[in-house]
Order: sequence, then C-alpha cells, then structure tokens
Amino acid sequence: MSLAIFDLDNTLIADDSDYLWGQFLVDKGIVNKEHYEQANAKFYEDYKQGTLDIKEFLQFSLKPLADNKPDQLFRWRDQFIQEIIQPILLQPAIDLVEKHKAKNDTLMVITATNRFITEPIVNLYGIDNLLATTPVFIDNRFTGQFEGVACFQEGKVILLNQWLQNSSETLENSWFYSDSHNDLPLLKLVENPVAVNPDDALELFARDKGWPIISLRDKKCPSHHFIK
Repeated sequence: MSLAIFDLDNTLIADDSDYLWGQFLVDKGIVNKEHYEQANAKFYEDYKQGTLDIKEFLQFSLKPLADNKPDQLFRWRDQFIQEIIQPILLQPAIDLVEKHKAKNDTLMVITATNRFITEPIVNLYGIDNLLATTPVFIDNRFTGQFEGVACFQEGKVILLNQWLQNSSETLENSWFYSDSHNDLPLLKLVENPVAVNPDDALELFARDKGWPIISLRDKKCPSHHFIK
C-alpha cells in the first residue's frame, strides 16, 4: 500500500480545467468576453512558461465566484462538468487509477486549480483525497479570496506535508504523476515520479533523471506496465 498522487489538468484529463472554466464563463456571457478571454490566455501561457504569478491569477480566476450567487454557480458548474469535462476524461487515466486502487493504495489529486472546479472532477475518478487551492466561503458567498497556501509549485509540497502530519500515510514508495515542470518540487519529493505527456521542460528533466515517461492519451499506451 502506497500513496499515489495525481496532478489533474493535462494529466488525468486531456486539457486544463481552469482555462476551460474561464472559456465556459466567456461563452455563456457570464464575464466580459474581450477582457476575460485575453487575460485567461495570458495567465495560461504564463503557467506553461513557469512564470505565473499565482496570487495575481487567483485574484482574477476567483472573482467570478464572488460576483455570482452560489446556487447559480453550482448550476453552471454542473453544466460545465457535463458538457466540457466529461468528454475529456481519459480511459487510460481511469485504468491507471483503478490499477492503484486494486493495490489498495491511497489515492490523491493535488492541483493548483481551485477546489470549486476540481472537486466534482476528482469525484468522477473515484478519488477520495483532494488538495487544491481552496476559495474562501463566508456567509453563503464566495469572497474571491483563497485559504492559506496556494496549491502551486512549492505550495503543493507544503500542503502535502501538512496533510501527512495528520495522516498515517508516508512517502515510502509514493507516486506522483504530472505533465508539468511546475510540479518538479513535488516530483522530486516522491519515490516514484512519473512524467505524463510532459511539457518540454519536464520531459528533458525526466529523461536526464531516468524517470518513466508515459502517455495517458493513447488508449493502447502501456502506462501500467511499470507499476509493481
């Protein structure tokens, strides 16, 4: 039994849920199209380049939660999951999750994308543990702020260590699957780092370190063969 950790965006699903949620808000006319679409694209490019100012991004991305009533937000989210997310679930990713479940591993998703968006997605994979950037919710409204540490880069390590302090789990024989060089702090921490459809920077690093590199996009990919 081990701790098996998964990134979410472009790892368990075939796109970035944070970016897609922003585009969903644009398409529904919930936010100003020109301003939001331009900013959303810029932040996503910053993320891919490893230059994202996470606090600036969260101020931007959490504002629509503060600007709208929760009951309406949850209806939009249900529609988003059904129309946008379910078509990009990955069968090889589902199979990989099930492989770890069969070994009685403890499963977790760690993602920078906020919990409002990611919680129902993680539920679709039947994963019980989620560490994500958490929006503040007070007096039945989102405030546009986030709790504690943003779950991004080194923040993922901080939040995981906090979780481990309150758990019987350890990092012995632990796994972490990710596509992004932004996750190198956590990939370096676990015993079994795995690059999944990695970006260029992560692929170079993984090859240098001899880490496994797999694809969860190809239905025929041998993504499970190295799991003992």
